[in-house]
Amino acid sequence: MPELAGLHFAEAGPADAPPLVLVHGTLGDQRSFAAMMEPLAAGGRRVIALSLRHCWPGTWSDGGDFRIATHVADVAASLAALGRGPVDLLGHSRGGHIAFRVAQHHPGAVRRLILAEPGGERDPSLGGAPGANSQATAFAEGAALIAQGEEEAGLRHIAEHTGGPGAWDRRAESRKAISRANARTPPGQIHEARRPYARAEAEAITAPTLLPRAAQTQPAFVANVQALCAAIPDTRVVVIPQATHSLISEQPGAVAAAVLEFLGPH
Repeated sequence: MPELAGLHFAEAGPADAPPLVLVHGTLGDQRSFAAMMEPLAAGGRRVIALSLRHCWPGTWSDGGDFRIATHVADVAASLAALGRGPVDLLGHSRGGHIAFRVAQHHPGAVRRLILAEPGGERDPSLGGAPGANSQATAFAEGAALIAQGEEEAGLRHIAEHTGGPGAWDRRAESRKAISRANARTPPGQIHEARRPYARAEAEAITAPTLLPRAAQTQPAFVANVQALCAAIPDTRVVVIPQATHSLISEQPGAVAAAVLEFLGPH
């Protein structure tokens, strides 16, 4: 399987087309974007879906480095390895948080930024509650179940936190298989050191930004999208109908169309 700066990836589209790099969320990998690859490539892009460090088909060992800062550095190195100058970057959920941090710390690497329901918390400057981190708590509870050998219960707990009651049961078996293949990562994610978004950080983002969100998503993701839209200087929101937080797999064609319209002619 090919690698880019040490990260496994899948790709579609002409090798000489403008790159669009995709970053998955918790319990995901490059296969999370499988249904979006061809629609995006048909829009004239070289689409590159990364698997973050330790995610399938990578390996995990106890004490492995699963910090946000490490993933940000890995993604930035992958963008640089393309040798194409600033490229377009899309992140979903936790991958959206990582993509935000790449744009924050490596502004020259990102031409346009797409944050599909970015995960994480907001600090008080963006309307968040001081010290609140319900997402980290839910993921830690799921990770504890997995560490105790109750893998299915842990995966269900995490899925229902992001997707609402019944989210795990509604998922296609192909998606469940991806989560199971990455079930070893949530215990490492407990130590990811994810900081909340801050207004000054959002206001410093220089890349034009698209914020896709699902019409039936959870309130926390709506709040993140609204707050970041209000703070990032050049941004817009698109609402994807008939979708939850799993919009990239539930409505891949609609998300791809919105992304291609935002990116414009190549």
